[in-house]
Amino acid sequence: MMITMADAIKNLGEIISTYDLAAGEAVGKRESHTPKIEAPRSVKANEAFELKVSVGPHPNKLEHSIRWIEVYFYEEGRPFNPILISRIDITPEISEPEAIIKVKIAKSGVIHALEYCNLHGLWSAKKEITVG
Repeated sequence: MMITMADAIKNLGEIISTYDLAAGEAVGKRESHTPKIEAPRSVKANEAFELKVSVGPHPNKLEHSIRWIEVYFYEEGRPFNPILISRIDITPEISEPEAIIKVKIAKSGVIHALEYCNLHGLWSAKKEITVG
């Protein structure tokens, strides 16, 4: 597939693949590239909970691997979003694309996970969490 200059100048959000918006060649990559977010649907304000983000099954070789995962929180009512929760760099053949993070939030919002595959680009997923 040939990449054109029109493709190259798109906004970053337009070139991030998601499970639902994958098209063309990316459709076959959805299961192995879309981040999986495991977290409760509802939490208590400012009480730590476990958030797990993983990708795969996916190859873990120098020539094809997940290189990093970033986790963001889009807080309801906050004027400037999102908040970076964590960035995990992954070393091929040594580290696996999985992270467990303890998180505390004061307001409801959406967790966004973003990952980078050195062959298949940026992929994201999201999960809504309610504080109550």
